[in-house]
Amino acid sequence: MDTQKVTKKALLFDSTLCIGCGACYGACKERNKLPKTADNFLRDNLSADTFTVVNRRNNRYVRRMCMHCNEPTCVSVCPVGALVKSEQGPVSYEASKCMGCRYCVQACPFSVPQYEWDDPITPRVRKCDLCRDRVAAGLATACATVCPTGATKFGDREELIAEAETRIRNNPARYVNHVYGATEVGGTSVLLLSDVPFESLGYRTDLQQQPLPHLTWNVLHKLPTVVSVGGVLMSGIWWITKRREEVKKAEEENHRQQESSALQDKTPSPSGRGLG
Repeated sequence: MDTQKVTKKALLFDSTLCIGCGACYGACKERNKLPKTADNFLRDNLSADTFTVVNRRNNRYVRRMCMHCNEPTCVSVCPVGALVKSEQGPVSYEASKCMGCRYCVQACPFSVPQYEWDDPITPRVRKCDLCRDRVAAGLATACATVCPTGATKFGDREELIAEAETRIRNNPARYVNHVYGATEVGGTSVLLLSDVPFESLGYRTDLQQQPLPHLTWNVLHKLPTVVSVGGVLMSGIWWITKRREEVKKAEEENHRQQESSALQDKTPSPSGRGLG
């Protein structure tokens, strides 16, 4: 039996090294086959078609993307398991399970998940998945691979935290004395370094250190009746949604079979030719 411990992966973004070239932005678009959403990428925002952005704030270039929390609130609030946290770090989304409740959108402390409001038929929740397939194959994320300055670096989470702390220790005048993401909401798989206060770059600094799912459960376990009824209700809605899909597919298949039978009835039998 293989008991080897899975190493958690992460990204370290050092804003002091970012030159705003947009290579990470472009690589993410290409890897995820996302359409163009802005003439000037520096003015783009997270959306259903943009999973990471590079913006200019306080005369610095900063990235925004899913933080891939160690204990994600989005995963904890999803009633059907459409969001999953892997042992390696990525938080990914399975559209086939999603019932469209959008609890994840509301729960994320970083306001990352985006909903496909423009798709009335099969809307999905969209976000960065930390290149889950590449990470599983032992490869770095697409954004880290193309970064020309090392501003975005991929590696083992604990090693990246140690490296970030070393950079701060060796250059105390250059960095804020904190690795953002090391402890916020229980820790994240995206870590940040900066030479100016993180709030001036648009990052939240009012977050608790305790994982948010723990706080959620501390409230919910005191309301067992509400939780039970809510769980049954949401499960019922999910079942109805899936049942509608199954009925629709069955009706379409039945319609196709009826059309096929009608065509066969109209086609003259070869054995009836030349008689008489």
